[in-house]
Amino acid sequence: MNDNYIARRVEVNGIVQGVGFRPFIYQLANKYTIKGAVANTSSGVSIHIEGTKKDIEYFCRDLTDKRPPLAHIVEIFLYDEALNHYMDFTIEDSRGQSVMTTLISPDVSVCDDCLKELFDPNDHRFQYPFINCTNCGPRYTIINDVPYDRPKTSMKHFIMCSVCQDEYDDPDNRRFHAQPNACQKCGPHVALYDNTRRKIKTLAPIKMAVTLLKSGHIVAIKGLGGIHLAANAENNDAVKTLRKRKHREEKPLAIMSYDVASVRKYAIVEKEEEKLLHSHQRPIVLLKKKEPHPIAEEVSPRNRYFGTMLAYTPLHYLLLKNDFTALVMTSGNLSEEPIAIDNEDAFKRLSPIADYFLMHDRDIYLRSDDSIVRSTAGSTRFIRRSRGYIPMPIFIDKKVPPILACGAELKNTVCLTKGNQAFISQHIGDLENLASYDFFQLTIQHMKRILDINPEIIAFDLHPDYLSTQYAQEQHNVQKIQVQHHHAHIVSAMAENLLDGPVIGLAFDGTGFGTDRTIWGGEILVTQLDKFSRAAHFSYIPMPGSTAAIREPWRMAVGYLYNAFGEDFFDLDLPLLKEIDHKTLKIMVEMISKNLNSPKTSSLGRLFDGIAAIVGIRKQVVFEGQAAMELEMLAGEKESAIYDYEWVREDGFKIRTSPIISGVVKDMIQGIHPSVISGKFHQTLIRLFAHLCEIIRTESGLKRVVLSGGVFQNSILLTGLIRALEEKNFQVYTHAKVPTNDGGICLGQARIAAELAR
Repeated sequence: MNDNYIARRVEVNGIVQGVGFRPFIYQLANKYTIKGAVANTSSGVSIHIEGTKKDIEYFCRDLTDKRPPLAHIVEIFLYDEALNHYMDFTIEDSRGQSVMTTLISPDVSVCDDCLKELFDPNDHRFQYPFINCTNCGPRYTIINDVPYDRPKTSMKHFIMCSVCQDEYDDPDNRRFHAQPNACQKCGPHVALYDNTRRKIKTLAPIKMAVTLLKSGHIVAIKGLGGIHLAANAENNDAVKTLRKRKHREEKPLAIMSYDVASVRKYAIVEKEEEKLLHSHQRPIVLLKKKEPHPIAEEVSPRNRYFGTMLAYTPLHYLLLKNDFTALVMTSGNLSEEPIAIDNEDAFKRLSPIADYFLMHDRDIYLRSDDSIVRSTAGSTRFIRRSRGYIPMPIFIDKKVPPILACGAELKNTVCLTKGNQAFISQHIGDLENLASYDFFQLTIQHMKRILDINPEIIAFDLHPDYLSTQYAQEQHNVQKIQVQHHHAHIVSAMAENLLDGPVIGLAFDGTGFGTDRTIWGGEILVTQLDKFSRAAHFSYIPMPGSTAAIREPWRMAVGYLYNAFGEDFFDLDLPLLKEIDHKTLKIMVEMISKNLNSPKTSSLGRLFDGIAAIVGIRKQVVFEGQAAMELEMLAGEKESAIYDYEWVREDGFKIRTSPIISGVVKDMIQGIHPSVISGKFHQTLIRLFAHLCEIIRTESGLKRVVLSGGVFQNSILLTGLIRALEEKNFQVYTHAKVPTNDGGICLGQARIAAELAR
C-alpha cells in the first residue's frame, strides 16, 4: 500500500433502500477495483471504501451520476477513515440506528424487464401476477418499519424458494434484495370468489375474471394500494349498475388501459400527457375526450375529460391484455368511505356492489388511492397526490422543528416535518365519518413510526367543527397552533416554491373559516409566512339553508339574485325561477332577510355555483365542485367579452357581485347561450383579479402573486389569470408539487406553524 491508497466512509441519505442501490454500489466498487463494504442503515446507506484517490473520485462521481432509476439521493457525506485492509467488497446485513432518516420509495409500476418476463412462456415467472424486481413493484404500502427489509414488510409470511433465494442473495442479479421477490412456487397467489365469499374452483382465476368482466359483471380487484371496482368501460349498462350500487351518481370514474395505443381510441394524448401516462408513478391523467369514442357515456357524463391511467401491476396487464379498450377502475368503497384494503373488510363492505372478487393473499399495510394529475398552464398539476408519489418529501427553505399539520376536512392529507423535509401523506379523503377519521389517525401513527418523527408542534385549521381540529385539540404535550384556512393555502404554494413573504395571495375555494367567523373563499391576501392581511374579498352573500346551499346551488342563486335585485327578482324571466315553487322562494327570502340559518360567505366557489344554477346547468349537485366543473366544461374558451364589475373601499377592497349577476341575468333573458355566458363570466374574473392586483401593487409595491385554492383546478381561470398577470409584469407562482385544493393545505399549515413557533 502507498500514500495514494486511502479509505473513505460515504453516508448516503434519500431513497436508497429497496431500489437496487447496494448491488449498484457493489458493481461500481468492482468496476474501480475498490475494496470495502456497504450496508443499509436506518439513516440510509453506509459505504466503507478503500482504493486509490483517483478510483475513489471516479466511484463518487458515478455514485450520483449513474444511480439506479428509482433511487433519489438527498445528501451525501464523505469522511476520512482508517484503512481496514479489506480483501474484497461485500454487502453486509442492515444495521439499526437510534435515528431513522432514510426515505422510503413510493409504490411504482412494474418495469419493462419484468413485463418481458411476464409474457415470456419460457420464463419461470410466466404470467405470475406478482412479478417484481429492485426496479419496480410495491414499497410504501407493504412496509411496516425501517430499515426496509423483508421481515418488516407484508412479504414476511412468504418464505422464498431456493431459486428466488439465490436471486435475492446474488449482487449481480436484478432481484438482489428485492424484498417482494417471489414466484408461483413460493409467493402470493390470486383467487376468485363470488360475493357470498365462496371460492370459485378454477385453475385460471384471472382468465375467468376476464370472462366475467366481458359479460357485464362487476369485479372487485385487489391491487397495490387498495381494491378497485372494475367493469368493462365500453358496457354502459355495467357502468350504470356500478354507479347505482356504489352510490356514485355522476362523478367521473377512472379508467385503465393496457397501453397508449388503446387510450388514443377514446382520448387525445399530448406529448406531456403521454410522458405522465408512462411514468413509473402511473397516475390518473385527465385527457380530453376524442369524438366519437367507444367508451360508455356513463363513465364521465357532462365532462370534456376522461381520467385515464395505464396498467401498473402485472395483474392489471394480465387482465387488460384480453382485448379491453379500457376497464373502469374506481376506488373499492362506498362514496365518502376509505378504499378497502383488507380481504375480510372488502367482502363485508363491497359484496353489495361487486359480483365477484379477484383477491390475493399479500397484505396491504396502508391504503393509497391512485394519484390524479392534469397537464395545464405549462405544468403538471396534482388534483390528488397519493400512490406513486408518497412518501417522497417536499423540500422547504429551512430546517424546522418536528411538526404535525392536520390538514382540513375535505380531501384531507396530513404533513409531518423533519429538518427541511415535509412529508405529506397519501390522500385520506373527506373527514366526515368514523371510518375516514380512523384512517386519518392510522396514517398519522404509521408515518410517525416509519419516519421516526415525534411532533413537538401540532398545526390545525381554525374551523372548530373539523374532525382534524378536534383531533389536534385532544393531543397533549405539544404546542398547538391554529392556522387560518386561506393563509395556509397561500403559504402551501409559497413553501413549495421556496418563497418568503410578502406576496399577493389569491386564495379561491368553496369554504374556509374566516377570522371574523364568516365563510371565506374569495380572498386576496397580502401574505407573509407568519401573518396576513385581507386586501380584497367578495361581498358577503347569504347561504339560505347553510350547508344545504352547497348541495343545492339554486339556493345560492336565490341569494345572489336577491342581493342584486331585491324582491324584484321574483319578476325576472328566468327558467330557474319558474322551476321553483313561489312559496319556496318566499321562504328563502324570509330566511335571508331575517338571517335564519343563512350564514354569510365571500366564497368564489359559491359564486360559481350560483351562476351555474342561474344559467340552468345545475340546480343540485351530487359531489363537491360539480356545478363549477360543469360551468367550466360548458365555457366557450374563445370568448373575450366581459361583464361589468366593481368594488368599494371597505375592509380592503370589497368586490360587489351584483354587476356580474345583473349581466348574466340580462344575457339569459335575451336568450344568449349558456356557453357564451360561462365564457364571459370566466373572462370577467380574469380581468377583475388582474386589475385588482395592479392596484394592490401600486399601493404595496408587491410584484409576486401566488395562486392557491380549489377554484384554481379550473384550467380556464388558471391559464387565463397567469397570462393576464404575466402580461402586467407580475411574477406568478402556482402549485406543481402538491394539490392546489385542500389536499395541499397541510403543507401551508406546517410552514406557518414553524414560523410562528420560531
